[in-house]
Amino acid sequence: MHHPESLVEYGSRRVIVTITAILCALLEIVDTTIVNVALPNMSGNLGATYAEVGWVVTSYSIGNVIIVPMTSWLSQQFGRRNYFAASIMMFTICSFLCGNATGIWELVVFRFLQGIGGGALLVTSQTIITESYPPEKRGMAQAIYGMGVIVGPTLGPMVGGIITDHFNWPFIFYINIPLGIIAFLLTLEFVRSPKYGSKSSVEDVDFLGIALLIIAVGSLQYVLEKGQEIDWYSAESIRILSILAFFGLTFFIWRELRFRNPVVDLRVLKNGNLRVGTILSFILGFGLYGSTFIIPLYTQTTLGWTATQSGMLLIPATLTTAFMMPIIGQLLQRGFPQQILIAAGMLLFFGYSFWAREPLLPA
Repeated sequence: MHHPESLVEYGSRRVIVTITAILCALLEIVDTTIVNVALPNMSGNLGATYAEVGWVVTSYSIGNVIIVPMTSWLSQQFGRRNYFAASIMMFTICSFLCGNATGIWELVVFRFLQGIGGGALLVTSQTIITESYPPEKRGMAQAIYGMGVIVGPTLGPMVGGIITDHFNWPFIFYINIPLGIIAFLLTLEFVRSPKYGSKSSVEDVDFLGIALLIIAVGSLQYVLEKGQEIDWYSAESIRILSILAFFGLTFFIWRELRFRNPVVDLRVLKNGNLRVGTILSFILGFGLYGSTFIIPLYTQTTLGWTATQSGMLLIPATLTTAFMMPIIGQLLQRGFPQQILIAAGMLLFFGYSFWAREPLLPA
């Protein structure tokens, strides 16, 4: 039987843990898109082409994609709280280094390392929130978390535009520092690690799987990023890296399905709901992250908008999302069919994305 004081203390800790997790998720998500409106400014300041400055976004994404599948395994090896806190600190330190970069490729390297640190924040934050609430309240908890995840990509360009126009692009990285320090201290004080089984010995570490994942993702990202610039498969580097990406991904899947202690347990995709949810998230990511990258760049370079104007264009979507998330959470708690909500949301998102392209086309 809990004493009233212990219940109050538990409730207060849960609120603080929730705020910390959402703050960390927002830091990671906002940083995915906050640089988009500053790319023209960075290009002129660092003497880089638009193709080169695009790697500031791409390198961060590569770091994310490499580390996210490994997050569960790393949490088990080092403890969730320790891994989460270390990721926050790495993200914060790299934010400082990004702001102090003096060359484009120096910035790209620091952004990659920042992506490695930030990748853990998103996945671990969701797990922490889920485990902090009883099953009957997890629908609302996930809606609150989802509001941060969906609002973040559209909030980033607005914040980045205001900072770029009124200060300078390094400050889009510097604002992470105080927030990162606060999140780091709160994590050490309030986040708890669950009881894991025994850690993997060195012999059980899936080093080959990690290497194949890095090869596959790195090669594929280079092909997608540089292919159009160097005329796709007429370039030898694109042909070689395409082959590496194909075989790297094929052998990675084969390895993870057979190894006794895989770094990414693909067997969980046997669960139908998880498999469909993963596919839908992948599709949604194309529209969500693609639009927040292309629209600010297009409106500034083609239509001559300021960084602030480009960022403000995405504000209506942010406000609508913030308004709808608590409503969706209530509907889920009351047993409204999830399939209908997901189908309606996907239809509206892509329908209005297609419709909204018309006003942006130049006359």
